[in-house]
Amino acid sequence: MVSPAESPVYDNIQEKVDLHSIAIPHHWPQDRGRYMSASVIIAEVNGQRNMSFHRQFLRDENHLVVRLVPRHLRTMVDQARERGEEVNIAIVNAPDPVVLLAGAMSFDEPIDELSIAAALHEKLYNEQLQLVELPNGIQVPADAEYAMWGRITLDDDDEGPYVDITGTVDDVRQEPVIEVDGIIHRDDPIFHALIPGEAEHKTLMGLPRSPTIKEAVAQVVDCIDVHMTEGGCGWLAAVVKIRKTSEDDGKRAIEAALAGHRSMKMVTIVDEDIDISNPVRVEWAMVTRWQPDRDTYIFPNQKGSSLDPSRYEDGLTSKVGFDATIHHSDNPEGYMSVQ
Repeated sequence: MVSPAESPVYDNIQEKVDLHSIAIPHHWPQDRGRYMSASVIIAEVNGQRNMSFHRQFLRDENHLVVRLVPRHLRTMVDQARERGEEVNIAIVNAPDPVVLLAGAMSFDEPIDELSIAAALHEKLYNEQLQLVELPNGIQVPADAEYAMWGRITLDDDDEGPYVDITGTVDDVRQEPVIEVDGIIHRDDPIFHALIPGEAEHKTLMGLPRSPTIKEAVAQVVDCIDVHMTEGGCGWLAAVVKIRKTSEDDGKRAIEAALAGHRSMKMVTIVDEDIDISNPVRVEWAMVTRWQPDRDTYIFPNQKGSSLDPSRYEDGLTSKVGFDATIHHSDNPEGYMSVQ
């Protein structure tokens, strides 16, 4: 850890907190207002630290309303509220990209994403990720453009509408209010924003899902690679490449993939000769190797993603898997492309 004097993010301290003075954009006309879309929140409660992405609506000069999905930070906040306690946090904008990548990851167990960022930083740059402590005790990357400290309060307020990763408008909900107590920033700071629904949004959300899906599928079949599709918005659909050794491998891969990323709605399984990043080759595998009545698996009454506007009112959805692999009993030679 370094001192504030050694930290670029401590170059300037706002004398009075004024979020309106920061270039926080109003991304789409349909949005409720100005949103921080690319900032990570770092929270620590009883020695447990979490770093994650959450969009934040600029309500007034020192308050934000944060959308908390049911993951680790939401659990930390709910447990603190049961005790009547606020949660001390930091909001970090424009740190090193490894911090953003780590913040986009999610794990089944409570894992310190900032430690993941530190490990990535050391591997990529061969030097430690420098951290500095804010007045509320939260450590943040010392080279970020902006850092804020404050509290997730006991109050809720309207959050949304907001154009999300699918390009459709997300719901209005009651979400927690953040009170910002202080803001620091570099000289001539550059505020980092991502356009919701565009490439950076899909990459940051979708890219970390690929290894979790691959890990789940690899437990049941030989999994080679996973690709989150552009048409699936980097979130709701994937193509999985496997090395098939038995007839049931396709179905097992489908079930494991959907379990590995529970927001996913559609998954296609292909053989090892298919370029899963090329939608033309994936479609080619579908039309030459997939039989709709034999190789389609529909799973009704599944928990749906809130990002899917077609989900039912109770939040449930159906999910589908396509086994576009060569039937195990067939001679593969007749399925090979000469192109």
